[in-house]
Amino acid sequence: MLTLIVTLPLLGFLLNGILATRLGGNRVGKPFVTIVGCGLPLASFALTVAALLSLQAAAWKPIVEVAYRWALIGDSPFPITFYFDRLTAVMTLVVTGVGTVIHVYSVGYMAHDKSYGRFFAYLNLFLFFMLTLVLGRSLLVMFVGWEGVGLASYLLIGFWFDDLANARAGRKAFVTNRIGDAGFLLGMFLIYRSFGTLEMDSVNAAYLAGAPATAAVSASLIGILLFIGACGKSAQIPLHVWLPDAMAGPTPVSALIHAATMVTAGVYLVARMSGIYQHAPEASAVIAAVGAATAFFAATVALVQTDIKKVLAYSTVSQLGYMFLALGVGAYGVAIFHVVTHAFFKACLFLGAGSVIHALGGEQDLRKMGGLRKKIPITFWTFAIATAAIAGIPPLAGFWSKDEILWYAFASSRGGSPLLWLVGAATALMTAFYMFRLLWLAFLTPSRMSHEVEHHVHESPLNMTGGLMLLALLSAVGGFIAIPHFLLPQLPLPAVHEALEAYETPLLVVSIFIALSGLALAWLLYGGSSARVDAIARTFAGLRSVLANKYYFDEFYAMAIGRPLVWISDKIFLGLGDRILLDGTLNGLGAIGRGSGGVLSRIQAGKLNLYLWFVLVGIVGALLWSWHHV
Repeated sequence: MLTLIVTLPLLGFLLNGILATRLGGNRVGKPFVTIVGCGLPLASFALTVAALLSLQAAAWKPIVEVAYRWALIGDSPFPITFYFDRLTAVMTLVVTGVGTVIHVYSVGYMAHDKSYGRFFAYLNLFLFFMLTLVLGRSLLVMFVGWEGVGLASYLLIGFWFDDLANARAGRKAFVTNRIGDAGFLLGMFLIYRSFGTLEMDSVNAAYLAGAPATAAVSASLIGILLFIGACGKSAQIPLHVWLPDAMAGPTPVSALIHAATMVTAGVYLVARMSGIYQHAPEASAVIAAVGAATAFFAATVALVQTDIKKVLAYSTVSQLGYMFLALGVGAYGVAIFHVVTHAFFKACLFLGAGSVIHALGGEQDLRKMGGLRKKIPITFWTFAIATAAIAGIPPLAGFWSKDEILWYAFASSRGGSPLLWLVGAATALMTAFYMFRLLWLAFLTPSRMSHEVEHHVHESPLNMTGGLMLLALLSAVGGFIAIPHFLLPQLPLPAVHEALEAYETPLLVVSIFIALSGLALAWLLYGGSSARVDAIARTFAGLRSVLANKYYFDEFYAMAIGRPLVWISDKIFLGLGDRILLDGTLNGLGAIGRGSGGVLSRIQAGKLNLYLWFVLVGIVGALLWSWHHV
């Protein structure tokens, strides 16, 4: 069953990739592409539900399924084994469930694209690798999926590769993730050297049991190395720069990558290896600090973005920071809880943004929108629900998971502190503000569209709005799914300081106040005249420039890394190595050959008097040599 869950999307990739792409989409038709592209992920979702029921019937004992033995090195077998427990069940349901909704949505969004079959082939390939990552029992199988989603994201982000900017965005994502993957590999090698296995459940059990091998290796060192990989995949500082540029791909790709799948892989890795991190306080402290810093940083950048997808992209980076903050203070189940709720409301937001872009004929600039509430009402109301959810308005899904994170950031006995809570609370305020700012600029302010664009605005078809309504419903009620308690036997929650227990209810009230304050501030600034916004922009022009340019991270990397590498490549490798050593040596030997050939060719000139002179010189030379040696 587990093997089928993984391989059904692979079958979809092969069928659409061969029949609809290699042979031409017109030969099999769009209905075939649609049925295969959407039907097989839906079948994977149905099998996941069946696997969950089997897991429950087996008293929650993990299901282990060996697909085949990949390699045998010495006495060490390396099988492709799939593993299904509570954590895997949650992640697989999210990946297949939300992934299927995005596939169905894509039927309408990509209906007129000339590469319709290729797009669905890539989507299915992405889902196959993501399921391999989630269901793999060993770090090795996970790493195959880990690299596979990197490849598939490269193909999807640069899907419209005719535009050079899209191709560059795909390349940037691919290269940045390879940097993080180096840390993942080093951590994996260290684990295998110490334990002789890469099976994650066995490694966790060894740490929790205090096995002798755990004393021979630093848990924090392994934890930091794995976290470097997580930073790349889940876009944490300093490897966050690829994710906002990933907006170059079609909007369903943004929803698939940023909501439920690729970017949550790093969070899943840390939660899955929680046995190590429970014995790695230094690594956990680093994770909490980086998560809090990333959440705050990305939220400040989102405040001034004018591209509707860029706002959501930096929002994703910020929300991922929240998840790592929870992981860093030992609240692993709470982090997965936020993964689930974030999948619901962020997928709804991205697909809602796609519906807006679809209605406006490709326009993404918030400054050229407005007045869409009555023109595309289904998109508006679903987008509003998801906005309220991510802002933390009770009782919507985001309120429950975000409040749990803030509580453990404040009170956890495993690294919680008022400072972490303060950073998280400030980020929550900015999140509520910039999301309601987006809502006002796109839907509620007077129209700033051109007459031609406004005349053609229309609601999206049912295969797009249906998914929006389903995700909006999940954004509303998803917080009532008790994910942390469901995962409790596997991912225990950290203890809280007894002296801080009395603050739980007051902090809950503060969280609600923060969310409502963000709503009120957005309404105050964008609900009426734009004069206030313009005045603030002029007053803080310098700060706005820094935020609009994303703290100049890209420029700094170009100056500190890009330009030196270009100089080394040009002057050292090309100039010295290639042109002087290689070309110079080969060309020099050729020049010597040509020169000596030219000199010797003069001897065979065909002139008799020249030959007589050579004979005379030779005779004189021989006589002199003989006389000298007598």
